[in-house]
Amino acid sequence: MTKHRLTRRTFLKATAAGATVAGFPLPLRAQPKTFKIGVIHPVTGALAEPGQACRLGAQMAADAINAAGGIKSKGGIKLQLIVGDTQTKPENGRVEAERVVNRGTRMLMGSFDSGSTNAMASLAQQRRVPLLIDIAAADPITANVAKSVKDGQQKVQYVYRNFPTGSSFGRKAVQYFNEIFKEANASPKRVVLMYCNDLFGQNQARGFQAAHKAANPSWEIVEAIPWPEPPSDLSTEVSKAKAAKPDVIAPITRPASALLLFPEIRKQRIELMGIVGPGSPGLYEAGQLAALKEDLEYVLTSVPWANFKNPKTNAVAEEYRKRSGGKTFDTNSGYSYDGMFVIADILERAVSLEDPDAIVDAMKTTNFSGGLMQYAGPVVFNELGDNPNAISTMIQILSQKPVAVWPKEAALQKLVFPRPKA
Repeated sequence: MTKHRLTRRTFLKATAAGATVAGFPLPLRAQPKTFKIGVIHPVTGALAEPGQACRLGAQMAADAINAAGGIKSKGGIKLQLIVGDTQTKPENGRVEAERVVNRGTRMLMGSFDSGSTNAMASLAQQRRVPLLIDIAAADPITANVAKSVKDGQQKVQYVYRNFPTGSSFGRKAVQYFNEIFKEANASPKRVVLMYCNDLFGQNQARGFQAAHKAANPSWEIVEAIPWPEPPSDLSTEVSKAKAAKPDVIAPITRPASALLLFPEIRKQRIELMGIVGPGSPGLYEAGQLAALKEDLEYVLTSVPWANFKNPKTNAVAEEYRKRSGGKTFDTNSGYSYDGMFVIADILERAVSLEDPDAIVDAMKTTNFSGGLMQYAGPVVFNELGDNPNAISTMIQILSQKPVAVWPKEAALQKLVFPRPKA
């Protein structure tokens, strides 16, 4: 009879096999750590539709990054999203940011509307948690932080933005207005600006008016009409716009206010060459398209938009369509998707993920060119913490779908202006 020597190695091997047979788990190898990111958007309330698009875009990006090996320079660490909901209440930006930071998040991303993002920014500075603004346009959000650091009131800027500012929206809008009027061989003279009177709308309106004054184009802003946000009725404001005899109405809306504005314009039978927005939500989301139907047909607006000439964008857009129940990969989902990849790029280059200042140092040197949105160059951050290469595209609702029509290098269809008479 042959005797086998029972070594420690064979004993452990047999014990492990026995444990497996008995249904007990094997001792696990050390699992890759996760890096927690607080992702905050308005997924309930009046801004729920764009907020939900932002959340899904961010989650899809995190899934793609993790599936590709995570943050490779940090041993394959995976991204874990800790999500928050502002409920479309500006004050909840800070509340939700505090909650997710208390759960261990080491970076923040959000939060769509400027009011809640501004509230998030103050918490980010106070708690030293780097914040990447994926969507929110009001210039003061980053400008005020940059000034406080420059003046020595704060030591480090933790707030950076990959999205056009209100002032850059205004400059691009005036440029695009001039170009599309020329392209269409049309000469509108009288433009009425209408806008939601919240932080976002005020900032967008100021940016558009300032850019108009600087450019001194052949058309005039003959009236600027604000409405309280959210509005309950816009008949008075539309009547005032009609009295100004506009060739073009330039609306800056929220999704809920768009549902009141456009039917009222139709109801009051304003004779227009067209409706051309300087940049806002409420004009291209699936919910608005379904509700407003013909009231949105031929409406133009200058918004950040996906580069659908990029095959990768189309592949992601198809996945998004499936996961969202048929919705378009748009401004909201697209910028949140890109934002997560910008964060991954920052984490790859950061000397340490434990030190928020090391993450900020990596943010300052960001030079990311893999985005799916239309940019004027790579994602970089200037002295204010803004990306000067974040730009808008003129889209138009054609056959109930938002389509890029300007500038020519981004256009997928030819623009229609003036709009055909009914």
